[in-house]
Amino acid sequence: MIREFLITKVARAKIKRLLNFDFAKKVPFGEKKHRLPILMYVHVPFCEELCPYCSFHRFPLERETAKAYFSALRKEILLYRDLGFEFEGVYIGGGTPTVLIDELLETLRLIRSSFKVKEISCETNPNHLKDEYLKLLSGEGVKRLSVGVQSFDDQILKSVKRFHKYGSGKEIIERIYATTGYFQTLNVDMIFNFPNQTLKSLENDIRILNEIPVSQITYYPLMVSSMTRKSMEANLGKLDLRKEKLFYETILKGLSKEFFPATAWCFSKTTGMIDEYVVRYDEYAGLGSGSIGYIDGFAYANTFHLRKYIDGVKKGEIPVEGIRKYTRKERMQYDFLMKLFGLRLNLAELKKKYGRASMFLILPELFFFSALGALKFDRERISLTNCGLYFWVIMMREFFTGVNNFRDFLRNLPQAHAGLS
Repeated sequence: MIREFLITKVARAKIKRLLNFDFAKKVPFGEKKHRLPILMYVHVPFCEELCPYCSFHRFPLERETAKAYFSALRKEILLYRDLGFEFEGVYIGGGTPTVLIDELLETLRLIRSSFKVKEISCETNPNHLKDEYLKLLSGEGVKRLSVGVQSFDDQILKSVKRFHKYGSGKEIIERIYATTGYFQTLNVDMIFNFPNQTLKSLENDIRILNEIPVSQITYYPLMVSSMTRKSMEANLGKLDLRKEKLFYETILKGLSKEFFPATAWCFSKTTGMIDEYVVRYDEYAGLGSGSIGYIDGFAYANTFHLRKYIDGVKKGEIPVEGIRKYTRKERMQYDFLMKLFGLRLNLAELKKKYGRASMFLILPELFFFSALGALKFDRERISLTNCGLYFWVIMMREFFTGVNNFRDFLRNLPQAHAGLS
């Protein structure tokens, strides 16, 4: 565990620096009429109930507040259109985007009429796998549906307060079967290393995943922000990272016959969109309260205040609250992390993007991970070894934990929880 501990410590320190944003009062970019393919990330921060382990930006559903939010969201979409943006893909996350299906469908229609999108992915929960919803989403261009399952173990579902909301493991399986045929990609989100999860429980989840009709599985390690940790520990117990590697290796082995790795923790039967759009898209715009975007070397975050978000968009502003300009070295480090999370890094593309001499900027990372046996070199391509896969799980776990901590910071600024009153 010494290597894993070292990687965790180094990654945590570097990511904390990268997520040290400054306050901003305007967007860091102008018109965008060309350049790289861009993804639109749309955030819907409402859930029927809040899970105790979740660190994402979300609020308990209040219908009138959510309607006002969707209306503002559509105005923000038009602001990007008027700036000349073109989007190749759309990812709608949350929260639970399908909490108000009519509002979501109206938003999808606006996106499709405003941009030449090729692929749309949408998140949902098992209780929304209704025939009516599935037909409507498919009819509005959704090609990938990602269902938050987390586990089929009833005891775990009860402990994370999902059993009474979404049903038993058996009921969730039945709903997944009913979803077959509607989408090009049916993804299920799973979590491993819950404090109360046993190896036997994990192996049973893997057995079920190999039997049910899903084309993709995203298997996240449990990632908890500092502020969510107390709530999680009170409900589930303390997180033990010593189990994480064993559980991950069990997942790799257990899914290897039916699925191939698309990233270090996404497993697919076919090619297509994945949850980690940061792998496929070099740039992405973040729309909605609390969303994060990355354009022209700037990372930026929209306000987490619902009232400020809605009022700002009404004034014709993209309501950016945090901003960070990355140096060329930091941008290369970001690409190094994300592209290898997607299993391979094309050195020729990196040199073309940043200049041949710029490769010296990531020599420390190349030497460090080569010495640990994490990388394989093949002319102009670097890929991950088997042990490298888990090292990248560690780094991405720390990356998203850092993002969650950053969310907590902005979410807890004065009035972040204010509604529309």
